[in-house]
Amino acid sequence: MADTDNKTHPSMVELLIGMPSQQKLGLIVAVAATVALLSGLWMWGQTPDYRVLYANLSEKDGGEVIESLQQQNVPYKFSEGGTLMVPSDKVHELRLSLAAKGLPQGGTVGFELMENQKFGTSQFLEQINYQRALEGELARSVQSLAAVANARVHLAIPKPTVFVKEKQKPSASVILSLRAGRSLDEGQVNAIVNLISSSVPDMPSRNVTVVDQTGTLLSIARDGTGQLLDATQLKYVRQIEQDYVKRIEDILSPITGVQNIRAQVNANLDFSVSEQTSESYKPNQPPNEAAVRSMQSTETMDGIKTQGGVPGALSNQPPVPATAPIVTPASAVAAASGVAASNTHKEMTTNYEVDRTIQHTKMPTGNLKRLSIAVVLNNRNSVGADGKTVSTPYTEDEKAKISSLIKEAVGFEEKRGDTLNVLNSAFNDTSELIPEIPLWQQPEMIELAKELLKYLLIAGGVFYLLFGIIKPAFKSVAANAAAHAEGEEAEAAPEFDANGVQVNLGEGGGAPAPNAFETNLQIAKQLAKDDPKIVAMVVKEWVNKDE
Repeated sequence: MADTDNKTHPSMVELLIGMPSQQKLGLIVAVAATVALLSGLWMWGQTPDYRVLYANLSEKDGGEVIESLQQQNVPYKFSEGGTLMVPSDKVHELRLSLAAKGLPQGGTVGFELMENQKFGTSQFLEQINYQRALEGELARSVQSLAAVANARVHLAIPKPTVFVKEKQKPSASVILSLRAGRSLDEGQVNAIVNLISSSVPDMPSRNVTVVDQTGTLLSIARDGTGQLLDATQLKYVRQIEQDYVKRIEDILSPITGVQNIRAQVNANLDFSVSEQTSESYKPNQPPNEAAVRSMQSTETMDGIKTQGGVPGALSNQPPVPATAPIVTPASAVAAASGVAASNTHKEMTTNYEVDRTIQHTKMPTGNLKRLSIAVVLNNRNSVGADGKTVSTPYTEDEKAKISSLIKEAVGFEEKRGDTLNVLNSAFNDTSELIPEIPLWQQPEMIELAKELLKYLLIAGGVFYLLFGIIKPAFKSVAANAAAHAEGEEAEAAPEFDANGVQVNLGEGGGAPAPNAFETNLQIAKQLAKDDPKIVAMVVKEWVNKDE
């Protein structure tokens, strides 16, 4: 009894040593798979989320950027399309550090191209390099704008000539790649045009063409008369119409409410360019108020005309400037010549100034020719005695007053052909609340769900390995050890009958009881099943003893 009580259970190491080779191999494979799976899950959980650092890099810029990343020990990878990706938590830091090094350069070269000139370069090649350098510098200047992602500038510079008739003005074409969701207004486009034209000698602004990446013409071309293109005219018409709509809404919103009025205005503008020259003459004024331009009088006596000079030295003198009226009295001539006149003939001509008006008129463009106004009013809503909303239409008198207000606000003119139509009707309630994005569709929640799913998969893999593979394996080993220990205790423990006589005499002690025999038989079967080597050794000893 004492030996049985003092006997301890075998340790885990002894159990592992005593396990069959197949069980040992299976346990080793399970432990190795567990360690490998845990390591893979841990590495997967530690893998950073990659984001785009740069896209569409040139070969030169890409090589320099990768070299810089390798020097900084930053992991990177390429996705489809040649996009360079780095860990998301280092994107902004890397962009700032690379920008400090002047990377990427965008594939454009500036005046640094002139630094690599070789001795003996031809004049043609020098001119080409200068043009390339100038195009690169202009492209860099345009790319400095916030809305421009990339820019290309093409210059067409004609050869200089000494002949004025053959002299041509240079021109430029600019292709812009705008950032996503960004656009350039007319002022920014004009700034780019003036920048290009001011950087090239003798280049007028009209010779600069600006196009975006979709092929849309951004620059405004003008002809010799200054007439705008159709796109600008349309924009001007829309501004005029919106101004009239705002006037109508501002004057009626205090009466009807902002949500109870809808107004549309169609403005017909005349953009034709016309010039008019007119010349008009007024009727002659009364003689006493008319301005005399010239007057001539002629008097003849006996066929002798009064015109003529006095013989002698005075007639050889230059004539004195005449003054109007020019009158040569016949009596003076007769007295000078000593001839008496019996028959006298007088003629007098007087010229007056005539009023003349020449008017040159250039008609302005964008004149308003006609307005068409349509206004829809919602019924007046009020709360009745029962607490329900009652819709009441406007009366004819109220509609007339509203029409009068609209006419005064927009400067309505019937002579011009303006029309106004005011309609009163109940609005359909089409205002629908914008449905909120479900929580599970929000980008932030999607990212959070991805992270949680990653860690849940890691935790699930760990629990499966611990409780699905490792724990059952060690549980089986422990069960085998317990069964082995119980078998040894059953063999060593004696059995007694009711009178206290030992009935299980053990080896050489006599025949055991039937229940003890069954117990020993089951123990032997279990032992043969768990450890057949021991059974084989026992049988071998029995055979050797019999011999």
